Amino acid sequence: MHEVPANYAFIDGQNFYKSLQALEKEVEALEVKLDLNEFRVYLMEKHAVKVAYYFIGYVPEYKSLYDQLRRRGYELKFKEVATHEDEIKGNVDVNLTLQSMVDYKNYAKAVIIASDGDYACLVEYLHDKGKLECLIACSRGGCSYLLRKLHAKIRIFYLDDIMRDLYNRKET
Repeated sequence: MHEVPANYAFIDGQNFYKSLQALEKEVEALEVKLDLNEFRVYLMEKHAVKVAYYFIGYVPEYKSLYDQLRRRGYELKFKEVATHEDEIKGNVDVNLTLQSMVDYKNYAKAVIIASDGDYACLVEYLHDKGKLECLIACSRGGCSYLLRKLHAKIRIFYLDDIMRDLYNRKET
């Protein structure tokens, strides 16, 4: 029997984490938080994601976070970070894009999770090749115009809506 390839998620971890922090402050009154385990289940159930890559800069002090992510089913892809005046930079755009091309034949469709306009060409390319499941923009307000303008072509979901859906699911 021929096995059908599953979908893969490609998560810009820095973008995702910062957006979660901002969103959690916005919806703090509702006590809506995104449980990373629930999000992983959401990816599997709603988008048939078998492999969820989480691209992140490596900082030794965050080892417990990395362990938590692994336990929740994320496959971590590290980038060496640079520090400048107490700011840690671990830009993963190229790593995420390259991995999506390296694994291109291994997945049916890609779920890109980012809000950065640098991903617009990747998103459009994957769509044009029939390899894009959807874009999950980390932030409605912070989603780049370069991605938002693709809305007529592609399916875009916003993390704040997903958080509310997952929260409402718990309440019922």
